[in-house]
Amino acid sequence: MSKYTEPTWPKSALITIDMQCDTLDGQAFEIPGTSAILPRMSALLHTYRKANKPIIHIVRIYTSDGGNVDLCRREFVEQGAPLVLANTPGSQLAPDLLPRVGVTLDTDILLSGGIQTMGPQEEVIYKPRWGAFYHTPLEQHLRKMEVQTLVFTGCNFPNCPRTSIYEASERDFRLVLVDDAVSGLYDQGKREMQNIGVELLSTDQVIDAVRKNDKGA
Repeated sequence: MSKYTEPTWPKSALITIDMQCDTLDGQAFEIPGTSAILPRMSALLHTYRKANKPIIHIVRIYTSDGGNVDLCRREFVEQGAPLVLANTPGSQLAPDLLPRVGVTLDTDILLSGGIQTMGPQEEVIYKPRWGAFYHTPLEQHLRKMEVQTLVFTGCNFPNCPRTSIYEASERDFRLVLVDDAVSGLYDQGKREMQNIGVELLSTDQVIDAVRKNDKGA
């Protein structure tokens, strides 16, 4: 870590990636380890909400005709695979992560490239591919809020979190990966993240840093 990569907690935002019902245990798009990280993600969200710091949920939503699906999955969806399909329960955020009971994704807003507000300082953005910055309003939104540090959590490290982190690095954001609140993380992946200046911290370490900053504000 250097002065250029050290997290700036007063200007941090929490990013969740693809934490949707279909990715949980026993569901159509099950990603091993994703259900297990829900309690830690819930604790992080509680801390960021209490500190009134930005939270952005990044989601994937597929249309049933497969028109917006990655090429590697398009045929499966065209053939009827129920993977995070628009307006289905499986595409919704995991209930444990919602700011309040009953909040649902607004598919029309999200698929049109808009930003859905779910609560104070808490929004949702749809990404059409692996990376959270690819053809999305995320960077502009972060710059508008003067965010400098992104704290990444979610599903599933080898694909969307890792791609999103590289995209964020290319845009000179300071980066934190919460290593016990992301599914699919492995040792070589940790080393790769550290090699590009990402700080690996536990849920408890992030919560402690946010709370210390909040008290000092």
